Amino acid sequence: MRKKALIIAYYWPPAGGPGVQRWLKFVKYLRHFGVEPIVYVPENPSYPIVDDNLLSEVPKDISILKQPIKEPYRVARLFSKKSAKTISRGIIHKTKQQSLIERTMLYVRGNFFIPDARKNWVNPSVNFLYNYIVENDIDTIITTGPPHSLHLIGMELKIRLKLRWFADFRDPWTTIGYHKKLKLTKTSLQKHKTLEKKVLMTADQIIVTSPTTKVEFEAITNQPIEVITNGYDYEHITPPKLDTVFSIAHIGSLLSDRNPKVLWQVLKDLIVENTAFRQDFKLDLVGAVSEEIVATIKDFNLESHLNLVGYVSHEDAIIYQRKSQVLLLIEIDSDETKCIIPGKLFEYMISNRPIIAIGPKDADIKSLVKDTNTGKYFSYNDYDCLKFTILEYFNAFKAGHLKSFPVGLQRYSRKTLTEKLARLILKE
Repeated sequence: MRKKALIIAYYWPPAGGPGVQRWLKFVKYLRHFGVEPIVYVPENPSYPIVDDNLLSEVPKDISILKQPIKEPYRVARLFSKKSAKTISRGIIHKTKQQSLIERTMLYVRGNFFIPDARKNWVNPSVNFLYNYIVENDIDTIITTGPPHSLHLIGMELKIRLKLRWFADFRDPWTTIGYHKKLKLTKTSLQKHKTLEKKVLMTADQIIVTSPTTKVEFEAITNQPIEVITNGYDYEHITPPKLDTVFSIAHIGSLLSDRNPKVLWQVLKDLIVENTAFRQDFKLDLVGAVSEEIVATIKDFNLESHLNLVGYVSHEDAIIYQRKSQVLLLIEIDSDETKCIIPGKLFEYMISNRPIIAIGPKDADIKSLVKDTNTGKYFSYNDYDCLKFTILEYFNAFKAGHLKSFPVGLQRYSRKTLTEKLARLILKE
């Protein structure tokens, strides 16, 4: 008989974007390892991105519980539909570019909705789940954030029912980069830190997605912390033909702070210096891209090589990953982002396309790319090395043998990672 585990999540199909992938895949494979997942999600969520194709990946006979949620972003749209949608997708402009409405919305979001805009779902969820847990003899619950308000649901149920509670952090809480942009007062910031510590001290098991986050949390709590990264799944997609041009593709949101001018400068110089490169180069940006990044690319005279694709389904994103000549991964250049390992990196790894990753020095991404031999990692000032590598990849493309030669990827398969999770759940 499988052990029951109640999973409390906000992002669930038809939600699109990276937030939904982690627990959708865990749920897909947990039964293989003796765990029966029961999923609790909002009935009427306000997802900024929708991908109906992901509905087909939900196991047909899985128990899914739903309760209504009051979404403040719906009210915010009455004042500015564009700003509400932008903020809900995590795209926050720099202060000097923010409108008065956007600045006001950020202040309200940061100081009146702690820890986040889904805080009002906590009490109704606790009341509903309390009875369900008792009636169905469930002794293990799992919350996944962000939104970190879901951890408050788990904490309250843990206190009331004395059950086992796992808190899964897909991203950090108070040290995540965008916290600095929420216009938090000192009092609000302290409230965040107090809640974070209380969650970390109360959960029976903490799960994080990177070694750096584990070290960060170990300074706050003595509770057990396990690193279970994101990963890749086997997608049954007909292999697309490789692009006939030298395409460098970034798949996913490209926020304003992810703006490596060193890359744009390298590309500009190669276009000027190398006729063949100028004729064959194309830059594909697949997903939401900030206006500031587009403007910067134009400033470097790259507009004629730029292809703004916009948001695509997860299936189409996989196709772009497999047909592009080179895959681009960009992280914000800050200490706070050293712990961020985007889920798409693992999909990049199995695409057999070389990766160019750019981010802060000594980031967790760096060791992952190096250990798996899937590409090269650069900091924001590595002009010479970056230029050399892009030219090296371009010459390999012209010679017809550009590809990556990965090693040790099996440990990052979604099924292998789910087995690791299941061992924690089944552990007495």
